[in-house]
Amino acid sequence: MIKKPDWLRVPYFETQDSLYITDLLKVLSLNTVCVEANCPNRMECFSNKTATFMILGIYCTRNCSFCNVNYGSPQPVDEDEPTRIAEAVKKLDLKYVVITSVTRDDLFDGGASHFSKVIRTIHDLSPETSVEVLIPDLSDIKIIIDESPAVISHNIETVESLYPDVRPKADYDRSLQVLRSIKEYSSGIYSKSGLMLGLGETHEEILKTFDDLIAAGCDFLTLGQYLSPSKKHYPVFEYINPQDFEKYADIAKSKGFLFVASGPFVRSSYNAVNALSNNPV
Repeated sequence: MIKKPDWLRVPYFETQDSLYITDLLKVLSLNTVCVEANCPNRMECFSNKTATFMILGIYCTRNCSFCNVNYGSPQPVDEDEPTRIAEAVKKLDLKYVVITSVTRDDLFDGGASHFSKVIRTIHDLSPETSVEVLIPDLSDIKIIIDESPAVISHNIETVESLYPDVRPKADYDRSLQVLRSIKEYSSGIYSKSGLMLGLGETHEEILKTFDDLIAAGCDFLTLGQYLSPSKKHYPVFEYINPQDFEKYADIAKSKGFLFVASGPFVRSSYNAVNALSNNPV
């Protein structure tokens, strides 16, 4: 195991606002990917009174080797969850919110109808709030598109050659088709994807993934350092220095992405509003 650089160590801290978020989530019985995925930016985001809500339970039907989210038998769909999320968005006065989920291969639509209900309920209670959804590889996303989220995101996660080891139950081409279908149904919704670096991919494979995403109509891109959640998870092969993240951002922009967030601590929903601020609807 290679040693983590000192600049990748994040101090743990709490503030009044972060404690408020933690308490609110408990009161409303809501989950966040911030907690479930052990995101390094959690305290920063909580201190800014924002969070990425994770719907459809805490148990994923897939067992990706990079991910810290629980794998196991999924919970029943919580039909009241959209109302509680909309309440949290209202209480926090969020003008931009990101909604994601575990993968639910057990559901007939993969959870698309629940995503749709969450978006609609947020818009009903907070009409001025822009919603970004970070979805799994749903086969039918039209009902989500019909609710007019500002951004639909689906993470490619890694290069094609690493899928058998990193995402054994996912499919690289299927993920590209999810992104492609967003533009097929609506040219007015931004599409977004994210890529982790440091899993053993080559420079050439990264550039090919950029090209594949552009060909699929992807507008926004995030690039971040992969951090292995535990010794049982897929190992880190390399720690990418911040200067290389900047170089990859420049390359990605030159290939046609409208917005690129690139850095060791960048995650899919980290400061997600910035992409829309630079590309208003």
